[in-house]
Amino acid sequence: MPKVELHVHLEGSFDAARIAELAREAGEAMPYDKESVLSPSNLDELLTRLDWWCGLVRTPEQAERQAYDFATRLSADGVVYAEVIANPTHWSALSRDVLLEAVSAGFARAAAEGLCDAWLLVSLLRSQTSDEAIELVAALERRPPSRLVGLSIDGNEAATGPTGERFASAFELAGTIGLGRTAHAGESSGPEGVWSALDHLRVTRIDHGVRSIEDPRLVERLIDEAVTLDVCLTSNVRLLYGTIDLHPLRQLVDHGVAVTINTDDPATLGVSLTSEMELADNLCSWGVDGAIDATERAIAASFASESKASELRRKLDAFAAQVT
Repeated sequence: MPKVELHVHLEGSFDAARIAELAREAGEAMPYDKESVLSPSNLDELLTRLDWWCGLVRTPEQAERQAYDFATRLSADGVVYAEVIANPTHWSALSRDVLLEAVSAGFARAAAEGLCDAWLLVSLLRSQTSDEAIELVAALERRPPSRLVGLSIDGNEAATGPTGERFASAFELAGTIGLGRTAHAGESSGPEGVWSALDHLRVTRIDHGVRSIEDPRLVERLIDEAVTLDVCLTSNVRLLYGTIDLHPLRQLVDHGVAVTINTDDPATLGVSLTSEMELADNLCSWGVDGAIDATERAIAASFASESKASELRRKLDAFAAQVT
């Protein structure tokens, strides 16, 4: 099935072999065993490790290759369109402009070869200041990377608390220059993080958002405002629920909340979009029709151009015609 992914991090696309290769090229010793480098014990440790291995990327060519290779792996899993989150604060060895254009170049090269059509969501880190956020968006307006489609925000919301008010001006500016807007919320934070993102950032999507189920009024708002939750099952189980049987996906779907299925950090978690959709099928008894419906929701919630969205729907319709 042609698949669409809306919540996946480039920083989580490094496999252990690539990390070891980059460490050798940088002349740095591995501070973690190759076997355990992708197995942090909690979110803070994951973010620390992301900073380290992204910091091993020292040249635009390395960044371009990482983006290209990731698009190649997405294609092997049947992903035809992806909006990939990249947070420049993790990539300490490259300037923001150089990094984002190199990533765009890698995605463009892959698309030109008929591989996954990947686009860029530039992300803020929750610990940044309001001024830093506004400066980032202003820079994106002056010099937009060639495959930019939107603005995101990520980081440990349990540590920072809801940050909607702090970044409201930056997200408002992003809207005025035509960028799509999404935000991580309702995972490391509770429902209050989702309320903050909706009230202050005016997002149309929430990355994760699963703890919205804890607040019936919030669930009603998500439905009334047609806000989509970009859910990552294995990631949520690792951080929150401990077992897939406790995940609230089925409850959210039964209430009528629009959800899509995504991988978050596929290399770190050892998952693919296919495996995550199989988990969703097991939870919700979707079958092929349900998987098609989830992909239709992803197309509708994407920041793709109208022509690209129409193209994706044609591909999905052609698949549906073969299997129904």
